Amino acid sequence: MFRFAPIGLVHSCFREKFGIPRQPGLVPAARATLELLPPYNQPAAVRGLEGFSHLWLLFVFHGVPAGRWRATVRPPRLGGNRRLGVFATRSTFRPNPIGLTTVKLDHIAVCRGQVTLHLAGVDLLDGTPVLDIKPYLPYADRIVEAVGGFAAEAPEAGLTVEFSPAASAFCAAWPGDGDLRELIDQILRQDPRPAYERASPSPQLHGMKLHDLDVRWEIRDGVARVIEIVPAVEEHSTAFRRWECDGISQ
Repeated sequence: MFRFAPIGLVHSCFREKFGIPRQPGLVPAARATLELLPPYNQPAAVRGLEGFSHLWLLFVFHGVPAGRWRATVRPPRLGGNRRLGVFATRSTFRPNPIGLTTVKLDHIAVCRGQVTLHLAGVDLLDGTPVLDIKPYLPYADRIVEAVGGFAAEAPEAGLTVEFSPAASAFCAAWPGDGDLRELIDQILRQDPRPAYERASPSPQLHGMKLHDLDVRWEIRDGVARVIEIVPAVEEHSTAFRRWECDGISQ
């Protein structure tokens, strides 16, 4: 039996699974910090890491119920209609809930003995436990002749994104780190809806929790229009994933 202790915790802009990009790097504006935990939060442990632009992170899918692995899954890239073996996919429902991702290393901050890695292009849920960090080596990790199976090419942008005047004003005044409008735009262009909803011709209203905000948008005729951005209410944070208003159904 192996036992692993997290070496750090991720503090991410993604506060729920809905809206997280399905692969790393698809949303460059998605930022996070990796806070190293004792006894690993030593400057000596990351000496030389600043020389690498990208990192591999081994992490735990902590948002997946234990014991929920599946022998076959329906990859979103195949429209959710075809089953493949779990080991032929990157599904979160695995025998051991371990994930692997690449992230861009912006910089390393050391303050009062605390070591924090600032990351970009992440696909990690807030609170993700990290088991290990390894530098990305372009000469070894980039295999030009590699074959990508059913996901040979990067997914095309699925939606056009527009912002209401109120949503635009909120983004312009937002005091947080990074460009909020750019982040929302990049996420929605990837179309975070499950495959079975994408085929629906009816207008749809959705929402997600991002940072400490609830972002709500309408999808109509291939356009995602961001209607409203408001401070999140914790006890209702999952209630806005799909919501209804007069004249528009889910």
